[in-house]
Amino acid sequence: MIDFKNASFMKLKPVPPENFSSMVAPLLLPDETILSAYQTIRDGVLFTSKRIIAINVQGMTGKKKDFTSLPYSKIQAFSVETAGVMDLDSELELWFSGLGMVKFEFTSRADVPAICRTISTYVL
Repeated sequence: MIDFKNASFMKLKPVPPENFSSMVAPLLLPDETILSAYQTIRDGVLFTSKRIIAINVQGMTGKKKDFTSLPYSKIQAFSVETAGVMDLDSELELWFSGLGMVKFEFTSRADVPAICRTISTYVL
């Protein structure tokens, strides 16, 4: 599992969900769909209709991958910090029951309010 206490996913930029669909297809439930996808250089985060999937690509070749499933049902609270004049990145912090805080940083191109609406839809 990804060590969320010592590392955060930095500078996630929006990418087409198709970039990850073949990689995560075996993990998805029959009625689960990818709503949005974000990527760093190698790692990624997917927001689906059931959960958040964090993908940590490991090793020199990138063949080894760690998939962490973060169900919306375990989110207790979340916070968003929007981009400003000097700080162009947005941050999303989520508190999960039994896991603690998970933090994602997004580039200015990410629609963070839409991400919050997605989370609210499944949590509230």
